[in-house]
Amino acid sequence: MSFFAQFPDYALCILSIYMIWLLYWRIRIDTLKPDDVGLSPNSPYFQNFGIDGPPPVTYLHLYDCPNFSIGIFCLPQAAAIPLHNHPSMTVFSKILLGSMHIKSYDWVNDPQSSNVKIKSSSGACLAKVNTDAVFTAPHRTSVLYPTTGGNLHCFTAVTSCAVLDVLGPPYSDDEGRTCMYYKEYAFSSFPGDATLALGKNEEHAWLEESGSKPHDLVVRGAEYRGPRILEP
Repeated sequence: MSFFAQFPDYALCILSIYMIWLLYWRIRIDTLKPDDVGLSPNSPYFQNFGIDGPPPVTYLHLYDCPNFSIGIFCLPQAAAIPLHNHPSMTVFSKILLGSMHIKSYDWVNDPQSSNVKIKSSSGACLAKVNTDAVFTAPHRTSVLYPTTGGNLHCFTAVTSCAVLDVLGPPYSDDEGRTCMYYKEYAFSSFPGDATLALGKNEEHAWLEESGSKPHDLVVRGAEYRGPRILEP
């Protein structure tokens, strides 16, 4: 039996529409360049602000509606966005300029119950590394999904850099899509709490919710000055 034969016709229709939507957005975003959105390496968002602690991140809000939102994060060198999640969301990310280290994870579920996370004795949940590498613009648009593709990720600016994000649907506390931040612990921190049948210990970590935005994360909003976004 083929893979698609297991789905009823209506499910195949929904799957086809979703795949077309993914392909459309990926193709459109892949063509973007910094000057398409009014950015350059000399933009003021990448300056050294001369403050103690991590440099502030600047967020440029381009568009939002109930179905998706578009924004650009501008990070001076050494700035970071801590590990956070995207509950029930699909996210397209495009590095527009500079170099960025990205580390991402996906949850590891209990083999006996696919919807239950594996937890340590302290309550931290087991996750597997999806990505741990430096990416430099121009780079193909990456896509993360609700349960795969690195749904939890963190960014660190190797050089001044900018990344455009399309979130669908956007964060919404009322609809259960609250952004949560996490602390990361080595797999060996809780020995005996999980036995890995596949992979290596270094490919896994324990992630513990740390609540809302960390106090040392400073995100400043700035007016988007690129081409106007037209309503669909």
